[in-house]
Amino acid sequence: MAASSWFSGVLFGAAYYAEYQLGDRLGDDLDLMRAAGFTVIRVGESVWSTWEPREGEFDLDWLEPVLDGAHARGIGVVLGTPTYAVPPWLQRLHPEIAAEPETGRPNRFGGRQEMDQSHPAYRFYAERIVRKVVARYAGHPAVIGYQVDNEPGQQLPHNEHTFQRFLEWLKDRYGSVEAINKAWGLVYWSHRLSDWADLWRPDGNRMPQYQLEWRRFQSTLATELIAWQAAVVREYARDDQFVTTCISYSRPQIADEELVRSLDVTSGNPYYKMQDGLDWHEEVPREQEWWHTGVWALFQWGDRAWSTAQAPFLVTETNAQSIGDAWQNHPPFPGQLKQAALALLARGCRMVEYWHWQTLHFGGETYWGGVLPHSQRPGRIYREIAELGAALKAIGSAVDDYVPDADVLLLYSTDTKWAFEVEPPLADPDGSPNRNAYLDIFDAFYRGFFEAGAQIRVQHLSHFLAEDPAELARRYPVLLAPALYVADDAALARLREYAAAGGHLIVGIRTGYGDDLARPRAAVAPALLGEPAGVHYDEYNNLTRPLPVSATTDSLTLEPGSAGTQWVDVLQVDDADVLATYPPTEMGASAALTTREFEAGRISYLGTVPNAPLSRSIARWAVPQTAKQRWQAPEAVTVATGRSDDRSIAFLSNWSAEPVTVSAPAKAVDLVSGDRYAAGDLIPFEPRAAVVLEVQDHPIG
Repeated sequence: MAASSWFSGVLFGAAYYAEYQLGDRLGDDLDLMRAAGFTVIRVGESVWSTWEPREGEFDLDWLEPVLDGAHARGIGVVLGTPTYAVPPWLQRLHPEIAAEPETGRPNRFGGRQEMDQSHPAYRFYAERIVRKVVARYAGHPAVIGYQVDNEPGQQLPHNEHTFQRFLEWLKDRYGSVEAINKAWGLVYWSHRLSDWADLWRPDGNRMPQYQLEWRRFQSTLATELIAWQAAVVREYARDDQFVTTCISYSRPQIADEELVRSLDVTSGNPYYKMQDGLDWHEEVPREQEWWHTGVWALFQWGDRAWSTAQAPFLVTETNAQSIGDAWQNHPPFPGQLKQAALALLARGCRMVEYWHWQTLHFGGETYWGGVLPHSQRPGRIYREIAELGAALKAIGSAVDDYVPDADVLLLYSTDTKWAFEVEPPLADPDGSPNRNAYLDIFDAFYRGFFEAGAQIRVQHLSHFLAEDPAELARRYPVLLAPALYVADDAALARLREYAAAGGHLIVGIRTGYGDDLARPRAAVAPALLGEPAGVHYDEYNNLTRPLPVSATTDSLTLEPGSAGTQWVDVLQVDDADVLATYPPTEMGASAALTTREFEAGRISYLGTVPNAPLSRSIARWAVPQTAKQRWQAPEAVTVATGRSDDRSIAFLSNWSAEPVTVSAPAKAVDLVSGDRYAAGDLIPFEPRAAVVLEVQDHPIG
């Protein structure tokens, strides 16, 4: 169901924990929230030991003043179930619930999510506390929705009962050990099974097919957890209350498109490096997978969140100030909070909620900056958030039915990500395996097309297969398929059908090389795509340094420094036009980018991982007209467009420290300030400025 079915406008607020405060600040805090334009808070999800201080002893009334105070001020509440952080008494009474990241080695208690959430003992106590909390507050008028659990999927448990469930899952999937022997190639290294009891534990496994199936099974545990909790909550929830969870996309156990099937709306938690990390001209290393850097990465998170259910989404947590540890202090430059929030809105967000209201004075996240600092007194961050709250109120219902525009469809494969974590095609600089190889390849395509001004719709392979290829070709004239390694024949055939229907398919490395069990195909690569693409290859090569690329045709203009990185397919050109080549090398690789007409469409093949200049160059060739061009926007200005019912909406932002101007392509009105512009007017942008415009008399998508 669309977010607009549950509420109008953009929900705005923060996670609020009155139980963490040093004194009674409830009234003052809620007054400050109301003054800042808050319309929602999230409560309750982190304190099981407060709800149930001792086994079977419940304290359920302490939250009521928070809900009463919020309701009195017109602030809605998302009530969280407290199941992701177990109380000390539970791990003491039932130490067997601890997850084992390796067989026989249980997690130590002291952080969070240390437990195996599929364990029957855990489930008993978790269900009991969920029922107690939700039954107590489901009827409260402040509660607009529920968050079940929190960032699920942190563990890959190797517990005995988990392994036994894996065996049963395999029996249902394969039927016999003979079938597994054949499918997994267990003749290798004398691994043939004579009985189900022969299956070894995953800890020392070196068989790629085993590992892929283990990860697929693990994802069913996270999906089951969320579906189970959602079903329990719905026994009490009113019809006007939504059910969601908050996703951290780096969690190893989740297949996000499956995880949300039991929920009403997708929610997630984007965290990103501020300051230079949101400056168009700066290059800031990505320190951790969950910590995004670069303007492109912030937009990519929004497009990934949309991809989960192919629908609008909520942001349940994001930066207010610095994130991370005591030595990682990078609060936002003035204007960046508004920029980030509007960027997420531009890609389909319908709620912005900060983690959290007040910077904590204790605990493991003492220096994750809240809306208020440690002093508890409103400062610059509060003032900027209040200005943003006023802007979101002014935008209001204009985005109720907003759908972001997209020039390009970009396929995402969870199976390939998991397969490449075991057998990655790329290496780190020190020669060790690059466990993030899939994301590196995916990011290379996303970043280049984004920075060239194209707008991108990310789509899971399962969603792609469920749609008509001719309709996809009509809606998305370009389809990017980077590193689609784990794919059955039907998936590759659907790529061909998309191109045959008139779309431009751009194929990246490893696509068509593996089957649905990550087994290299006994076929000339790229299987099922080589003949219509007019190329094939037998050899491929890792690159230790970038390989420069030169254009061979005037139709492709390459930026200086364009190069292939990390990998090269030694392409043999059968019947294709060569658009870009490498300099002569002893390995014989020549063609870097080829293209060929195929029925009503076109298939192009890129045989390397493009660096940013090469990726941007290919994007400008594949998508010659963009909204950014129509607005004559400078390099550091992003233009994201979409439609909301009969409205055309444009989000523009200047991601630099220099003032710039943008030319309006048509009549436009600023939805916040009310300023009006005629076609051709120059719109001034101060450093880090962002605006939302309704554009009239002109299709902007």
